[in-house]
Amino acid sequence: MSIESESESESESPIFHVSAQAADKIKDLLALEPQPLFLRVYIQGGGCSGFQYGFEFSEESEQDDLRWNVEGVDVRMDPISHQYLHEATLDYEKSIMGEKFIFRNPNAKSTCGCGSSFSA
Repeated sequence: MSIESESESESESPIFHVSAQAADKIKDLLALEPQPLFLRVYIQGGGCSGFQYGFEFSEESEQDDLRWNVEGVDVRMDPISHQYLHEATLDYEKSIMGEKFIFRNPNAKSTCGCGSSFSA
């Protein structure tokens, strides 16, 4: 499977996944924004397990960004984050305790109790 940078065409087969529930919520949030934005997904050092998950809406793209259209959501990720999030899924859950986005990462060797950080 080939990974393509933003300067090339989008990858046909996503290697980062967004559940239908998460995509619906992201589209709802993006509809409230005045300008077109995309979803940037990344990892950074920190958290109680070593790496923290992160995502944000952005209008600034980097030259080496990987790019996919997943469930109708424009997703971008830097190559280093991709190493840790390959085949991971961003999901959205509603429960009696509230609503939240959650990462399901098959590459994580361990996670913290709250699910916002992991070790690889």
